Amino acid sequence: MQVAACSPCRVDLAGGTLDIWPLYLYHANAVTLNFAVSVYTSCRITARDGNAITLRSLDQKVDETYGSLQALLTAKKHRHSLAAQVLKHFQPQGGMVVETDSESPQGAGISGSSSMFISTVSAFNRYLKVGHSIEQVREIAQNLEARVIEVPTGCQDYYPAMYGGVSAIHLTAAGIRRKALPVDAEELNRRFVLAYTGKPHNSGINNWEVTKLHIDGDKAVRRNFAKIAAIAHAMRGALECGDWASIAKLLRAEWNHRRTNAPGITTEFIDHLVGVSRKAGAQAAKACGAGGGGCVVFLCEPQAQERLAVQLAKEGAQVLDVKVAPLGVKLKNSD
Repeated sequence: MQVAACSPCRVDLAGGTLDIWPLYLYHANAVTLNFAVSVYTSCRITARDGNAITLRSLDQKVDETYGSLQALLTAKKHRHSLAAQVLKHFQPQGGMVVETDSESPQGAGISGSSSMFISTVSAFNRYLKVGHSIEQVREIAQNLEARVIEVPTGCQDYYPAMYGGVSAIHLTAAGIRRKALPVDAEELNRRFVLAYTGKPHNSGINNWEVTKLHIDGDKAVRRNFAKIAAIAHAMRGALECGDWASIAKLLRAEWNHRRTNAPGITTEFIDHLVGVSRKAGAQAAKACGAGGGGCVVFLCEPQAQERLAVQLAKEGAQVLDVKVAPLGVKLKNSD
C-alpha cells in the first residue's frame, strides 16, 4: 500500500504575525491575507514487510532507518525531525518508508515547512484511515511544527496548503475562520513576481522576537501592528473588488510598518531589490513571511512584469516561475 500527498506553499500579502496567538486578540478586525503558489511539498508513505521505518528527505538528502517504531520513539535525536514528530504523534504499526520532498528553496519564507506538515499529516491521516477533518489536520500540523521550531506558530501558513487560492484568515476570540476571496487568479498571475534572495531566513526567530516585544508592551511594535491590522482589513476589501492600485498602495504601507518592528526583518539586499524594482516598474514589494532573507514578492502592472523579472535576475535574485495554485492538498492511494 502507498499513500501520497502534496500541497502548495504561499505568499503572504498583509497581516502576517498577527496570526500568532494571542496577538490577534489585541487588535480589532484582525485578518491575514495570502495566496497559494505553485511551489509544492510532498509526502509518500509506502508500506513494507517487517517493522523497520525509513525516513527520507529527498530535498535535504537525509536518510535514516529505525529498526522499529519503539526505536524511533526512544531516539534522542532525529535527522528528519519533521517526519519523526509526525510518526511520534500517529505511532503507526508496521514497517514503512516515509519520503518527503520540497520544491521550495531553503528558508524561502513561503511556508515550505508548514506545507510539508500539511502534506505529511494528511498522508498519515489517509494511510491510517484516522478520519481527521481538514481543520483537525491543520491543528495537528501547527502544534507539531511548534514542537520542531520550539517557538509559537501562527495559523495562516497552513490554509493555502489546505485549500489553495486566495485566502482571508479572520482571527477572532471565537476562533479562526478562513474565507476564499474571489480574486481573478489569472489577473494576479500577471501582476506579481516572486524572487528568492538566496539567503535563508529563520521565521521562528524573527516572529518570536516580535511576539515577545508585543506581549511585553513595546509601544512602537503595538502601534505598528495596529496599523498593520488596519491595512490588512482594508486590503481585504480591495482584493474583493479588484482595486489593484489600492492593493499596491496598501502593500507598500504594510512593508513600511513591518520592516521597523525588529532588527533583521529587512536586509541590505532586500532593500536594494525593493529600490531597484521601482525603476523596473514595481508598484510595491515586501519580504515574505518574517523576512530576514528568503523571498520577496513584487506587485506591478502586467506590462512591467517581464521587465521587472529580468532586472531582479540581473541584480542576483532568483526569480521563481510560479503561479497561483488553485487547489490545496491532494491525496492519492495506490496498492
